[in-house]
Amino acid sequence: MSYMRNGTGNSAGMAHRPANGNGRFGRFDFDTTPETSADERSRSRGPGGYGGFGATAAAAGESNVRGPARIDRQRAQRRSREYNGGGGWESSRSRSRPATATRSRYGPASSQVEEILRYIEQQWSFMASDSCIPIKVALQLMDDSSLGLADQYEQFQDVHHQLQNALKLIVNEHHQGFNSSIGTFHKIQAAIHNSQQRVRSLRAGLVQAKGSLGTAGRPELRGLAKGSQGYDSMLQTLSQIEQLQVVPERLEAQISEKRFLGAVATLQEALALIRRPEMEDIGALSDLKVYLSNQEHSLTDILVEELHSHLYLKSPYCEERWKSHSRRSEDAGSAVAGVEERGMYSFLETYDGQKPMQEDTTRNPEANTFYYIQLLVESLHKMMKLDVTVNAIEHRLPVELFRVVERSYIEVEQRHPTSMRSSTGVKTRQKALGGLGGGSMDGEQKATLEDLLTTLYAKFEAIAEGHRVLHDVTAALLKRDMQADAPTLNRSFRELWKLLQSEIRTLLHDHLANSGSLGGQRSDLNDANANIFRPKPRDRNRKLFKLSDTDSKAPNLMTEREDLEFILKSSVPGLVNTSTQQQKIQAAEREGRGDDRDDVGLSTDRSATGHKLLVEPSVFNMSILLPPSLSFLTRLRDIVPSYSGVVQSTLTSFLDDFLINVFHPQLDETLTELCNHAMADLEAFQSSPDWAQHCPRPIFKGTVRFLEVVRLVCEMLDALPHEQSFSKLVIDQMHAYYDKCFQWSKSLLQRSSLATRTGGSGEPDGMRLAALLATDGDVNECVIQLLKAQVEGNEKEAEVLAEKESALLINTVKSRRLEEADLINDRKAVAALCTLQVSMKWLAAQCQSLRFISPRAIDMLDTGTDTQQQQQQQPHQSPQLHHSRRWTTSGHLHAPSPPYLPLDDQRATEFDAVLASFTELSALVLRTLHLDIRLHLLRGIYTALDTSYVLSQPPSDPDPAILALTNNTTAYDATISALLLQPQYAFLIRNLHVLVGNALCSLVGCIGGMDVHGGQRMRLNVLVLQQCLKSVEPRSSLERAARFYGFAESGPEAVVERGREEGYESGELKALVRLCWVAERDGEAGGVEEFVGRLG
Repeated sequence: MSYMRNGTGNSAGMAHRPANGNGRFGRFDFDTTPETSADERSRSRGPGGYGGFGATAAAAGESNVRGPARIDRQRAQRRSREYNGGGGWESSRSRSRPATATRSRYGPASSQVEEILRYIEQQWSFMASDSCIPIKVALQLMDDSSLGLADQYEQFQDVHHQLQNALKLIVNEHHQGFNSSIGTFHKIQAAIHNSQQRVRSLRAGLVQAKGSLGTAGRPELRGLAKGSQGYDSMLQTLSQIEQLQVVPERLEAQISEKRFLGAVATLQEALALIRRPEMEDIGALSDLKVYLSNQEHSLTDILVEELHSHLYLKSPYCEERWKSHSRRSEDAGSAVAGVEERGMYSFLETYDGQKPMQEDTTRNPEANTFYYIQLLVESLHKMMKLDVTVNAIEHRLPVELFRVVERSYIEVEQRHPTSMRSSTGVKTRQKALGGLGGGSMDGEQKATLEDLLTTLYAKFEAIAEGHRVLHDVTAALLKRDMQADAPTLNRSFRELWKLLQSEIRTLLHDHLANSGSLGGQRSDLNDANANIFRPKPRDRNRKLFKLSDTDSKAPNLMTEREDLEFILKSSVPGLVNTSTQQQKIQAAEREGRGDDRDDVGLSTDRSATGHKLLVEPSVFNMSILLPPSLSFLTRLRDIVPSYSGVVQSTLTSFLDDFLINVFHPQLDETLTELCNHAMADLEAFQSSPDWAQHCPRPIFKGTVRFLEVVRLVCEMLDALPHEQSFSKLVIDQMHAYYDKCFQWSKSLLQRSSLATRTGGSGEPDGMRLAALLATDGDVNECVIQLLKAQVEGNEKEAEVLAEKESALLINTVKSRRLEEADLINDRKAVAALCTLQVSMKWLAAQCQSLRFISPRAIDMLDTGTDTQQQQQQQPHQSPQLHHSRRWTTSGHLHAPSPPYLPLDDQRATEFDAVLASFTELSALVLRTLHLDIRLHLLRGIYTALDTSYVLSQPPSDPDPAILALTNNTTAYDATISALLLQPQYAFLIRNLHVLVGNALCSLVGCIGGMDVHGGQRMRLNVLVLQQCLKSVEPRSSLERAARFYGFAESGPEAVVERGREEGYESGELKALVRLCWVAERDGEAGGVEEFVGRLG
């Protein structure tokens, strides 16, 4: 409004505003309460001004009131309408609000009064307060000074005039109603007066009648009174009988609608009513009494059955609850984790056990399982049958859990109908492992077992949630009633955990190993099929007849079934529906399976034999069995109530006992058997047909099998706690395999019993000479250094060591005569040793990739000494913390890709020792072959020189021994080149010419005699050997030996003079002088001894 900002247009009034912004009335201690907010004022505005006041005043031809200036002298807020100074209030905003919204129910005049009063409250509020002094205000309105309100006196008169006009309009509008109300009021007052007089007269008449009846004393009146009372009681009894007659129908309706709280209340009211003394003598109620008594037992049975139906997931309403757990396990996503658990917790958080439950008849009680369990328990508690229910749950718990497991097996078998028949992958793996049971499963088998575990543990989790709700609701009811036997009655969850623990242990045990023999471990002497002379026993499991063969549509059977349903429906309402539903479910299951098992075989018939296994039992199934089991136990820890008597540590401690007492022996037995088969098989030390897929050179079939077994175990241990006792089994088998290979290599290097010779110590030497030299002594040290030099690429040192090696070997040959038994002449033995060397080297490299030191490695079989050492190393670490690490999954470790063998520091040392044994055995075999080929050359050269070379004619062929040596060397080379890796092959053939050249010169003394033709044959022998060595090693050269024997053609003089210059040893030259000295030719120059003497 403009007048709120500009006042009356008098600028003088504006000039006298105080600096502090307060209104001028502040000096007279007026009420300076601020006006209402702009939002409050905007809510009361209409399209025609304040309540249509401006428009009404203009129509009446009256002068409009000009609003006074703001009393607080503050900056005015913007209004939605402005005072026009002569025509009332004008609208300055467009607000499309209906006129009826601001119009009072008493007419427009009343709205005008309300607008004026609102305006007075906003601009002249100090006059509406109790502290206002009219005289003081009048004096201010008459004050013409700058502190007075004389400039607003006209506004004050205009407002007063408008208020008077509005009051007159109200009187004009409502004067007829005022006049008629006066007459109506007098009529009402007269009617009230007449009613009071009648009430007084009735009261006086009643008092008089009462006095007359009390003083008369007439017997007939008393008789009438007694008769009236009797009739009243009879009428009341008839009314109660009528109420009892409708009880059965109402009770059956409530039971069929699952309104059990109402049914219990109806039954209890009917029983209390029919057991009254006045009802005892009514014979017509005898049948009803029997019916109600039976219904009390029947209703209890129905409630207990319904409770079991939801506790053990037999109701179709529970289907989605356990399937959500199953989907969560399959997805393993955090988005859906704990949905049902949150549902359980939300129910328990909102559950108030202190107040009795009020049944909601507008909802389906079975839609929410937890609400339905509460409803059933409340109903049973109201019937005082809570102890009966707890006993029934405890007695039926084993059977119900068995049926749950059996149904899970059947469901999984329906989803995987060919899981037991399509075992091609298992057979292939068993064949690779030597026909032993076990091994990793194919995709179908693994999917079947994972589906079984997921389904079973999802149901177990849903059952645990139901028992948790049952436990809490029962505890709340017992606390409400202040019963002392609360721990005795509330024991269902503790019993559930015991049975779940037993079921999990049985499930793990059944899938780890079969009760029969594993891979021929035990003899099948008791098998009737294995003995043709033993009569075949009768199959006691074969059924002679089956209920499934019965024709369910036969007229007689249909009639009997209808009669039975009618009897059940009439005597036990509600029970027939459950029975029919269960029959339909069983029939659907039988039709879906399409097998010949009868319907009672689903649970009862199998209780004596256990559950049907869907996959092949194997110890390697533990990698699939344990992670879901551990995940379920972890989730179960959040469900178990803290006051249920179940210790949290026992949720996983029983798995410790299972792993140590059951799984560890089975793993040891299976692993030992598999490794023994890989080692003891007839084909274990034969080349694998598919060696090219594993190694560039052939390796043993047993080595491939052994490594495959080790990898299978490592893959399984990856999913288990990093228990070192399991890793120790693998290390022990690796050590056993090393012992087996070492003993087998010794058998290859063993001398024949007839060729066994006596060594220098007097004891028989059972090993071949190359094996003895490669084990100990100077020759072994030299070969080791030579191998190291070759690995390092030091050619000069390798040549020096080759000279040293040849000298040592030649001295060995000179000191002992080489025999045929000292050499490895069997090419199969050489090939086997080559394959052994490659297999050991390959196995060591492959096993090295399995090495992983796990930070979560534990040892449950640790001794007290190890525990004390650990406490000394980590005194602030709790033993329980270390113990709990066994159940920590290894998925968060920075581990290599599986398979790997988790080790601690102690086991890693043992593992490295075994790998070093593999490497050492490989190096020992390599050194043995290195020496054996050189011993072959030395024996061939010794055989070729240990003869007479006095020939009568020029030679046309080399010596036969040399030809045999070249053939032997070529065959030897062909064997080792095809079976050894290139670095090892190069180590065997390198510098062979050094040994051959030195041997030809050093063993010259073995020649019995030599003439000119004999010298020619020797040079031919050297040439043939050189060509043979060049085919093995292209850089081979025997020039030194050729020159040595070339000296013989020139005579002793050339041997003495040139031999010294060439650097030959004096002993070699002396022997050559004795061979080449001819008396006819060299007698004049001197005798033999003279030439020998010149050599020193």
